[in-house]
Amino acid sequence: PRLELAWAMKAHQHAQVYFNLISSVDPKFLRLTKVDERIYEEFRKTFPGLRIDLLDPEELKSEPAK
Repeated sequence: PRLELAWAMKAHQHAQVYFNLISSVDPKFLRLTKVDERIYEEFRKTFPGLRIDLLDPEELKSEPAK
């Protein structure tokens, strides 16, 4: 149990540092990896008009969105 707790605490610390790093950069300048860029390009091909700045659950459940 101690080892698992220590691992979880360390993972949480790393996650906080990573989140702080990516949150401190304006998203339009944030580039992670080539794979991330490809995932985003494919996402935009599939969902060209989807607003990702503000997701509306009702809009996502609508018939056209399905």
